[in-house]
Amino acid sequence: MNLPEAAPTRMLLDGEWTGGAGTFPVLNPSTGEPITHVPRASPDDVARAVDAAARAQAEWAARPPRERAEVLRRAFELTVAHQDELALVMALEMGKTLKDAHSEAAYAAEFFRWFSEEAVRIGGELRRTPAGTNRILTFRKPIGVALLLTPWNFPAAMATRKIAPALAAGCAVVLKPASDTPLTALLIAKLLQDAGAPPGVVNVLTTDKAGEFVTTALSDSRVRKLSFTGSTGVGRTLLKQAADHVVNTSMELGGNGPFIVLEDADLDAAVEGAMLAKTRNGGQACTAANRFLVHQTVADEFARRLAARMGALRIGPGTDPATELGPMINARAVDGIADKVDRSVAVGARAVIGAARLDRSGFFYPATVLTDVPRDSAVATEEIFGPVAPIIPVKDDEDAVQLANATEFGLTSYVYGSLARGLRVAERLEAGMVGLNRGLVSDAAAPFGGVKESGLGREGGYDGIDAYLETTYVATDW
Repeated sequence: MNLPEAAPTRMLLDGEWTGGAGTFPVLNPSTGEPITHVPRASPDDVARAVDAAARAQAEWAARPPRERAEVLRRAFELTVAHQDELALVMALEMGKTLKDAHSEAAYAAEFFRWFSEEAVRIGGELRRTPAGTNRILTFRKPIGVALLLTPWNFPAAMATRKIAPALAAGCAVVLKPASDTPLTALLIAKLLQDAGAPPGVVNVLTTDKAGEFVTTALSDSRVRKLSFTGSTGVGRTLLKQAADHVVNTSMELGGNGPFIVLEDADLDAAVEGAMLAKTRNGGQACTAANRFLVHQTVADEFARRLAARMGALRIGPGTDPATELGPMINARAVDGIADKVDRSVAVGARAVIGAARLDRSGFFYPATVLTDVPRDSAVATEEIFGPVAPIIPVKDDEDAVQLANATEFGLTSYVYGSLARGLRVAERLEAGMVGLNRGLVSDAAAPFGGVKESGLGREGGYDGIDAYLETTYVATDW
C-alpha cells in the first residue's frame, strides 16, 4: 500500500519544503521494506531552522491570542478532515492497527482544539504585598524558541501535544520526529501550514542522526525550551546537554506500569481493561501495563481469561483492517522483547501463550502471557514495550502497593477493585497517573506526566501551556 498523495516527504523549513544532506529510508515494519526516503537534515539545516524560528518568534508572540487560537482551531478541523490519511500513514510507517491509528488521529486533533481554547486564557495576577507597600503585578509571556523531540510510538499525538501548547503560548518551534516515523509529523506540518501557521513558526526537520541534530540546536542560545518524549536513558543525556546552556526542559520518559487486580475486582472488567492497557499499540506505549500484580486468590483465573483474549488476537500488517495486533517498530525492538522473555523464562517464568518468535517477514512478536513470574526477572523490572503480560501473584493490598512502587519509574498505574478500596490503593501509588477501573488514562484535557525517573513536568490539560510560558513580575504602586 502506498502513501497518500497528500503526505509530504520533504522537510518544512521557514515555510518551504526542502531537501537535506542526503536521505534515509523509512521502513514499513509489517514487511521490513522501505516505504520512501526522507531528507537527512544537516547541521546547517538545523541552524537555518533555528534562525527561521527566532525571526518568526517576536511577531508570532505579538499576535493577539485569538489569532493564534484560530490557527490552532483550523488545524483541529483539518486534522479531523484528514483523519483517514493520517491513520494510513501511521499504520504504514509505525505498524499500528488502523483502529489504533484512527483513535490516535482523533486524540492528536484534540490537542489542537484544547490549546486553541487555552490560548485566550493566558492570565496574570495583581495583588497587594502583605506589608501594603506596593502592588505585585505578574504577567505571562512565551518562553521563546522551542525544540521538540517526539517518539515513534505515537507520532501524531506526541507532535500535537507539544506543538499546540507552544503555538498557543506564542512560541515558534523546531520539531524533530523519530527517524522511524517521520512521515506523520511531516503531514501534520502540512496541515498546520494550511491552517495558517506563518513561515518559520513551525519547522519540521527529519534525520537519523539525532545526536548531531540536538547538539547543534542546543548550542544556539536562542533555543530556550527543550521538550522530549522517549526513554529515560536518552532523557538523562538530554538533561545534561540542556544543563550546559540552562535550557528549560520538559521530559516524558519511560515507565514500568503496574496493573493491580484486587481481591474484590470485577474480573470481566479487569480483563477488558488489561486488553486496552496492554495490547493498545501492540504494547508499545510508555503508559502500557508492564506488570500484572494480581491477588493470589484470582491470579489463575485472571491469567486464564487474559491468555484466551490475547491468544485470539489476529496478527497482521497494520494497514489490514482485520489486524488486531500489528508488528513491532523494528528488528531491534523484537530482539529486545525476546531477550527479556527468554531471560525471564530461564529463571522460572512459565509461558501460557506465546514467548516464541514468529516465522514471518516483518517485525512481529506474538501476544504472550507469562505466569509464575519471579519478582526480580527481566519482564518484572524492565520496560517491555511489547505485547507481553507477566502475571505476579500478590498476597494482599499492602504487598501490591509495595511491589508497584519498587521501581525507579512512576508514570502510569492501573487499579481494579471496589471504588473505596481502589482509591485507598491509588493514593499510595508513586505514579503521575492512575487508571482506576479504567485501562486508558490519556486525555487532552488531563495533565500527562510522571514522577521519579519517568519525567519532569506535565503535558496536556491546564498545565500543558505553562511549560511554554515565563512569568514576569513588576513591583509598582499608585
